[in-house]
Amino acid sequence: MVVLGSTGSIGTQALDVVRANPDRFRVVALTAGGGQPDLFEQQVREFVPAFSGLGEKASAEAAALPCDVVLNGMTGAVGLRPTLAALDAGNTLALANKESLIIGGPVVTARARPGQIVPVDSEHSALAQCLRGGAPDEVRRLVLTASGGPFRGRSRDQLHDVTPQDALAHPTWAMGPVVTINSATLVNKGLEVIEAHLLFGIPFDRIEVVVHPTSVVHSMVEFTDGSTLLQASPPSMMIPIALGLAWPDRVPGAAPPVDWSRRERWEFLPLDDEAFPAVRLAREAGESGGTSPAVYNAANEVCVEAFRRARIRFTDIVPTIERVLRDHDVRSNQQELTVDDVLAADAWARARAASVLGDAVGRGTTTEGAATT
Repeated sequence: MVVLGSTGSIGTQALDVVRANPDRFRVVALTAGGGQPDLFEQQVREFVPAFSGLGEKASAEAAALPCDVVLNGMTGAVGLRPTLAALDAGNTLALANKESLIIGGPVVTARARPGQIVPVDSEHSALAQCLRGGAPDEVRRLVLTASGGPFRGRSRDQLHDVTPQDALAHPTWAMGPVVTINSATLVNKGLEVIEAHLLFGIPFDRIEVVVHPTSVVHSMVEFTDGSTLLQASPPSMMIPIALGLAWPDRVPGAAPPVDWSRRERWEFLPLDDEAFPAVRLAREAGESGGTSPAVYNAANEVCVEAFRRARIRFTDIVPTIERVLRDHDVRSNQQELTVDDVLAADAWARARAASVLGDAVGRGTTTEGAATT
């Protein structure tokens, strides 16, 4: 196996799976972004891969090496070229870097043979497992569960003054900072709606989101006869990571199961689109197609970084994404996409988002207010 993003949350847990199953997995390459050089050095010493390196170029090179599976655990659009390199090399791709599929869209799916991409996101891993229970034409809809993040139940007005520290205090999951803030805005769930569409070929109007605060049910598939299959396990990434590495086989003891001897309450709530409009906006971007999902993702990454630096309010994030999408030339969505098109849209969206945020900060106003003037 090749691990891209080995020092991140997904990468470190994947290496835990390797440690627990040394007779089953062997690491042939490790790469990382370079933010934790000491940890990366320790990993290289421990696993002695044939190839190791830092940065996007090293990751793309590693992804093309002969291997059974490439785990892309990178964060953000930087994972696109490594994803394409793995697919072009014919390697099975265990995909945790949802952004590369979302922004690449048809560029990525056209390069993948059937079954070559194995989802590692817990929700999409759950869907893949549940889809084993019926034929494609028996599927009525996919139901993605969302924890609701740390601000579940708050109105939009109550979100105005939340801090980055507040947004990073996720009630059920331990993740990297970008994904954690994306979970707080529900941008992450919006991205997952687009990802589900691309992975499973289900139209957007048959993909739903429901809030499930305890994160025990990871997602569900509803079939045409009224049956619903769900996948349940305590909130941990170990099962989807292990399954992604060994797919279609399971890794015994990957994580503890639900303790059925204890009293358990499973609660499901409708999504509050008014307080958290990110899912609606992502659905619109996905239905528009072309480079719109890339614009959505890129604008969000710029906003998240600005919020982490306390330059903007939490409630500025989604309105800024919406404004950048509104400024995006949707005529470009009618052409056949190339990698250069995707990367150009990504760069444009980042520059436009930075400009919108810079204008708002310079005027001493929020982008939410600026978008309505």
